[in-house]
Amino acid sequence: MAKLNVDIESKELLGAQAQVWNNTFPFIHTMALNCAVELGIPDIIHRHGSPMSLSQLVDALPINKAKSNCIHRLMRSLVHSKLFIKLNTTEDEEARYWLTPAGDLLLKNNPMAVAPYLQVMSNPEMVKVWHYMSQWLVSGNNGSPFEIAHGKTVWEHFSGSESRLGDMFNEAMSCDTRLVMSVLLKDYKKVFEGVGLLVDVGGGVGTAAKEILDVFPGMECIVLDLPLVVAGLEGTQSLKFVGGDMFDDIPRGDAILFKWVLHDWNDENCTRVLKKCREVLSEGGKVIIIDMVLNDESCRGDHKDDIIEESQLLFDLLLMTYVEGKERSEREWAKLFTDAGFTTYKITPVLGARSVIEVYP
Repeated sequence: MAKLNVDIESKELLGAQAQVWNNTFPFIHTMALNCAVELGIPDIIHRHGSPMSLSQLVDALPINKAKSNCIHRLMRSLVHSKLFIKLNTTEDEEARYWLTPAGDLLLKNNPMAVAPYLQVMSNPEMVKVWHYMSQWLVSGNNGSPFEIAHGKTVWEHFSGSESRLGDMFNEAMSCDTRLVMSVLLKDYKKVFEGVGLLVDVGGGVGTAAKEILDVFPGMECIVLDLPLVVAGLEGTQSLKFVGGDMFDDIPRGDAILFKWVLHDWNDENCTRVLKKCREVLSEGGKVIIIDMVLNDESCRGDHKDDIIEESQLLFDLLLMTYVEGKERSEREWAKLFTDAGFTTYKITPVLGARSVIEVYP
C-alpha cells in the first residue's frame, strides 16, 4: 500500500511538472505559427489544391534546403495544434498535409483572415510589453504595462513611429469584422430589423456598416471614428462618415453599435459613453454591443466550451496589459447599464467567444 501511494504521488508530481511546462511554453505555439505564416505555408498548401506531401512542401518553400528536416518538426507541432491535418498514409507513402478550418483563416487572401492579428501580437514591440506586467502591478502607474514599456499608449504607438503595425492592426480588425458580421447577419440578423438609422461607433473604415447595408439596403448608417481614421473616406447616400470623439458627441440614431469597442475602456469611461448613447437614442431605440461576456461564477448555468473560455480569459489579460480595458461578466455589464440609466438588456451568445448585447432605456 505504501508503495502504491508513492507511485501516485510521483505521478502527480510529474503531471504537475508537465502542467507548468505547458503554461511556460505556449509562446512557442505562437512563434511557430507566425513562422509558418511568414514562410507562406498555408497559402502554398492551398494553392497546391490538394493535400501536399512533405517533400513537395519543402521544395516549394523559400528555405535553405539544408534545413529541410526541420519542416517536418514544425508541421508536427502545427498538426498537434489542429491548424493542419496530417492525412493517413501507408508505410511507403509520405505524410500529406491539408488545412483545417482554423488553417483557412491564415490564408492571406481570406477576407476573414486572422493572420494579421497573429502578426501584430507576435511582433517584438508587442511581446516586449508582457515583461512589464509585474512592474506595472507593483508601481503606482495608472496607465497600462504598454505605457511603461513604450512611454505612450498603444493607439499613439500605432499612429506614430509604428504606423505600419497600426495599419496591420486595422487590417486585422477589418478581417475580424467581416467574420463576425458574416455570422451575425446569417444567424441573428433580426438584431438590426426595424432600425432606420444605425450609428456605428468606432466603426473604422465602415466594414460593418457596408456589410449591414448589403442585407438592409433601406437602412442609413453613420460611422463615427476619430478624424484621422475617417479622413478621406467617401460615403454614399446611405453611408456617412463622421470624424469625432465618442466621449464628446455621438450622432442621434435608432440604434448605436459598438463592435469590440467598450472592452478597450474602464468602467468610468464606458459609463460616460453609454450615458451619451441614452441621450441621443431615438424613442424605442437601443444600443447594440458585440463583446465578450465572461462566465459569472454566481450564475451556475451550462459550462462554456473550454476553448471559448480560455480565449476570453486570455483576451482579458491582453486588455489589462495593452490598454485600460477589461472583459466583463454579465453582472459587470449589468452594473454599467444601470449606472448609465438603462433599464433592461438582452444577451444572445451567437458569436462564439463573443455575444450580442441589446440594451434598452
